[in-house]
Amino acid sequence: MTDRPLTLMAVHAHPDDEATGTGGILARYAAEGIRTVLVTCTDGGCGDGAEGAKPGDPGHDPAAVVAMRRRELQESCDVLKVSDLETLDYADSGMMGWPSNDAPGSFWQTPVAEGAARLADLIRHYRPDVVVTYDENGFYGHPDHIQAHRITMAALEMTDLTPKVYWTTMPHSTMQRFEEVLRELDDNAPESQPEPDPAEAAALAEIGLPDDEIRTWVDTTAFSDQKFDALAAHASQGENIFFLKMGKERFGELMGMETFVRVQDATGTALPENDLFAGLR
Repeated sequence: MTDRPLTLMAVHAHPDDEATGTGGILARYAAEGIRTVLVTCTDGGCGDGAEGAKPGDPGHDPAAVVAMRRRELQESCDVLKVSDLETLDYADSGMMGWPSNDAPGSFWQTPVAEGAARLADLIRHYRPDVVVTYDENGFYGHPDHIQAHRITMAALEMTDLTPKVYWTTMPHSTMQRFEEVLRELDDNAPESQPEPDPAEAAALAEIGLPDDEIRTWVDTTAFSDQKFDALAAHASQGENIFFLKMGKERFGELMGMETFVRVQDATGTALPENDLFAGLR
């Protein structure tokens, strides 16, 4: 045993991703006295700008968006009680197929070895016991999420450390419930409110894994209000954050359980498990 605190490192692509997939575990483990380290790989410059301006629209100032999203990220971290925030500040690549994918300096265009070397330095510094990131498809096919996965797995190979490693996922049963909520919101939305996009519901149905293939379920229900508030801290992106449309009570019901696929473990802890730190404490 050492005096070094148990440490969780979450590697995410953009400001706001930390809250969506891992806000519950960040808040829960911080409350349990575990050091929580968030690595955000891009600057979020392809997010919405003032008054919802999209990239390429008049009024979308990428530099202003980056500054705004950095403030929002810090506010989210404050809500979740994140111990340490590290930003790699690669340029946001935008959604798959956008011209920004090909921009020099974008995360998608960054050599994996370069990004991995920077992340490996952080891994050596913090010596995390648990590392969380996305799967090979970046959870839903976003280029920056895919790249975050690639550099994380490459960075781990560059170190002599053997943390437990997890990829975020979502059970199909939860995705089906999201689709039901989208339909409900669509039926009840005032005419003045934008209607949920049916394509969004279809995309949700393709995400995640069958319930019986997920072996790590972490109950973060007690921290769902913090998770909601962390998402709400990213106010500039509120139009794109479906989860905020359902309100805190429904959000807690649907988002209180966070699920993962364990891909590396040196503890010998049996699956299924309900604690990322099982076998470590």
